[in-house]
Amino acid sequence: MLELFFAELRCSWIQFRRYPVESISQIIFTSAIFYGLFVGAGYVAGSSFQLGDRLDSLVVGYMLWVLVNFVMANIAGGLQSEAQTGTLEQLFLSRYGAVQVFLMRGLAYLTLEVLKIVIILFIIILLTGSSLYFPPLLILPFISVLLGAYGFAFIIGSISLLLKRVQQLIPLLLFPLLFLLTIPTETWTGTPKFLALLIPMTPGAGLLRSLMARGDSLDLITLTIAFINGIVYFYIGISFFKVAEKQAKKRGILSGY
Repeated sequence: MLELFFAELRCSWIQFRRYPVESISQIIFTSAIFYGLFVGAGYVAGSSFQLGDRLDSLVVGYMLWVLVNFVMANIAGGLQSEAQTGTLEQLFLSRYGAVQVFLMRGLAYLTLEVLKIVIILFIIILLTGSSLYFPPLLILPFISVLLGAYGFAFIIGSISLLLKRVQQLIPLLLFPLLFLLTIPTETWTGTPKFLALLIPMTPGAGLLRSLMARGDSLDLITLTIAFINGIVYFYIGISFFKVAEKQAKKRGILSGY
């Protein structure tokens, strides 16, 4: 598995190095979208526009949404790209298996995408004046969000494997996630809070907002719930993908587009 990971990491690095304009464009475009929303909100609210720690929470939620975008592009978008170029069947004939290949590819891709996200984050901080905390423990809820993100990406990848073209479906799913990842579900109480814990990635996102935007201490109970949430959705995603793989092989559509 390590051999596969380093091979995919090398491939990702070569693409990153040979096509720098794409990465630079992603950074500029993603930063500009948030800044445009920030300036627009300030114009509507007028001179009394003050967000306080709500701005910091929005920044954290937006960056998590960007992360999910990158993960989705790598898994679901990668499947479509392989199908278009006619190399999809070769991946499923690999001795590692398709799940392992796409998982290692996703992790290798993530190592470079995290660098982009960090750059985007600091650009947004400079443009908006946001102030965030970066405690070392934030890595724990971040991992729980990643588990949910990859599980969600494998679910969409399953649909992509069977239908081949889902370019319009992915945005329809990503925009509701922007809402779910930016609203402060960690401040809810009663039944709404319980329901929020069942939504993918929201418990971990709430913890990251608490740690980075408000400087709160890590809640171990919520962290446990976040990991359970991430693991469950990751398992669901892998299970869906394996079922889709069997159906695609049974219908003989792996090599077709």
